[in-house]
Amino acid sequence: MDALVVKNLYKNYGEIVALDGINFTVRDGEIFGLIGPNGAGKTTTLRIISTLLSISSGEIKVFGKDVATESNEVRKIISYLPEDAGAYKNLTGRAYLDFIASFFADGEARREMVRYGMEVADLGDRIDSKVETYSKGMMRRLLIARAIMAKPKFAILDEVTSGLDVVNAFEIREIIQKIAKSGVSILLSSHNMFEVEYLCDRVALIDHGKVVLEGTPAGLKQRYGANNIEEVFTKAVSP
Repeated sequence: MDALVVKNLYKNYGEIVALDGINFTVRDGEIFGLIGPNGAGKTTTLRIISTLLSISSGEIKVFGKDVATESNEVRKIISYLPEDAGAYKNLTGRAYLDFIASFFADGEARREMVRYGMEVADLGDRIDSKVETYSKGMMRRLLIARAIMAKPKFAILDEVTSGLDVVNAFEIREIIQKIAKSGVSILLSSHNMFEVEYLCDRVALIDHGKVVLEGTPAGLKQRYGANNIEEVFTKAVSP
């Protein structure tokens, strides 16, 4: 079964068409990249898939569960980490993970969830420091751990390395690869084309609310005679 199927998805805000008949599929176990210029509809798409926005028309299924009619079931198997996510700065990293885990489980199950979150974050002794003392990279590690510790089947990650330096971005990419290898299907949105090419099995490019291309990084580079996905992106969205 596919992890995600998006069929003929439309989203309208009055007379404004934000999404204009989008179609794409994420296979079970893959990292799928959703790319496009600012205002193309990427974040709107992610929010609809994560059940935060309603569908104007079309259909979305996550592991066979309909986002519009089975939203509660969908929420049980997905996790969404938006670009602007934050954490309670007056808590320690451990306390924050425990607070989030309390919404999912009790007792030993809750403690095990926190242990797994700490393993994903890999912050060492700093897990017991207050979040307000964390660097951007440490914060992003904590937030990814928050998103993954409940072991979702499908994770939606939006601009997870935005604003990070080279070392922190590299470490976050390694975490994402480990998450995928653990059996989590991932939908990744990023403006970093190197990151997309490095991480993603397949990608889709959205422009003006439409999917204008989809395929593997290697296949798209061959199709456009490009050296990298950044060149593909530039050629595909040029007027």
